[in-house]
Amino acid sequence: MEENKKKLWKQAIKWPLYSVAILPVFITGAYLLNQYEKVKIYNLIAFTLAAILILIWENLTNDLFDAETGIDEFKFHSIVNLAKNKKIISVIAYTALVIGLSIISIISASTSINILILVAVCCFLGYLYQGPPFRFGYQGLGEPLCWLAFGPFAYSAILIALHPSSTYFEDIPWKVSLLLGSGPSLATTLVLFCSHFHQISEDKKHGKNSPLVRLGAKKGSQFVPWIIFTIYIFQLFTIVTGFIPVFCILYLISFPQAIKLINLLHSSYNKPSRIKNCKFVAIKFQTLNGFGLITGSIFNYLINK
Repeated sequence: MEENKKKLWKQAIKWPLYSVAILPVFITGAYLLNQYEKVKIYNLIAFTLAAILILIWENLTNDLFDAETGIDEFKFHSIVNLAKNKKIISVIAYTALVIGLSIISIISASTSINILILVAVCCFLGYLYQGPPFRFGYQGLGEPLCWLAFGPFAYSAILIALHPSSTYFEDIPWKVSLLLGSGPSLATTLVLFCSHFHQISEDKKHGKNSPLVRLGAKKGSQFVPWIIFTIYIFQLFTIVTGFIPVFCILYLISFPQAIKLINLLHSSYNKPSRIKNCKFVAIKFQTLNGFGLITGSIFNYLINK
């Protein structure tokens, strides 16, 4: 019984998921290091910590918001169901948010107010996903919100914070953030998309019209290869155009996980018990994809130093 509870807590914490907060900072840091041969290392460390804290808030409040609708009634690894104390969870969540935004404010004070504004927009997009009265995730808009928050807005904020000069202090680097972050943020969005495969019937029952509820499991499983193909092609485009170094082709170390995810969903899309952990395969894909981009940029920097 105790062993089972530990397993449920491990599932609830979802520590591998925090790569979605960490990787954008390090992908941006590696890009700037390769481009300008230096990066604001203290801001990199501080931004990473803030990103983790803000994601803690996001994950905890999502569980709280889902508890209000009853959609997680039989989700035994929900933090709410395990802790059985919504007040403590809420205090921890909003404390994490306040500390995270305080760190961002300190970074912003020494660089540009745009950082705080952009991160605040990311938080607002995160709230729109599950927070009342909006609950846009229940209207099938969770994935676009995820891409926006973890893509152009997050990458723009990080680019300003880590840039070794004051180049981005006035103008928000939308073009660079889109080129740098579109692929990785789509990989993050894929994680969210895959997290719903095993709970389509529960989502439908509680009025959560996620893309998978609308598409159905079979069509959704057929959509996944196209998402992965788009990520790979876009990142190849940024290499071919010289935006990132050719060594960033190391993003292909994620290919075995991509094939594993595609095959799993193709063979078991209608078997919730077999695909309940497919989001963790998607996380491994996302993590290895980002790690390849980071490694490629750093390797190019080292050989040209």
